[in-house]
Amino acid sequence: MLFPSVVPMADPWLTSAATIAIVWVTRNPMKTGSRTWMDSLTPRRLSAIRASVAAIVTQIAQQVLEELQLEYSHRTVEVTIADLPPARADSALMRQVLTNLLSNAFKYSAPREPARIEVSHFRNEQSETVYFVRDNGVGFDMRYADKLYGVFQRLHREEEFEGTGVGLATVHRIIQRHGGRIWAEAEVGKGAAFYFTLGPVS
Repeated sequence: MLFPSVVPMADPWLTSAATIAIVWVTRNPMKTGSRTWMDSLTPRRLSAIRASVAAIVTQIAQQVLEELQLEYSHRTVEVTIADLPPARADSALMRQVLTNLLSNAFKYSAPREPARIEVSHFRNEQSETVYFVRDNGVGFDMRYADKLYGVFQRLHREEEFEGTGVGLATVHRIIQRHGGRIWAEAEVGKGAAFYFTLGPVS
């Protein structure tokens, strides 16, 4: 498995409380307590965090990938991480976004040998930074894309791919809390890409 080398950098917002929340959300997505950290961030508090510090997205992505590398050590997965611009976002919630998107990319690329995953960004016509996670997995039919972000909604049979259908609903909610947008592009048998932006700091 190929992982890029990223120089670790300190992130002052990954406090012990935030780390506990991250672990809880990741391991207990079905429990009410999984929403504690996000629900505790009022719009005013989240705006203050975003105005004062930038989440180091490249570092967060690398940390998530290192965990997935252990989980999927039996597979060959080629991963490319671009030099991602920092994001005006809560680091704990940004980690949750990348955990869900990258976990899905690993999961739905399982039939591919090798699987390929790209984490990158671009600037759109509105001068927004658009982050994305792309894979060469099984993809899905875009006719059903409106079901992606509903709780317990699935586009694949459970016997094919395990999961609860909660992850993308969580991602959607986090992005909305940051005033951003998330959307997907996919084709059956040819992979999928998830794009998201973060709104301006108010």
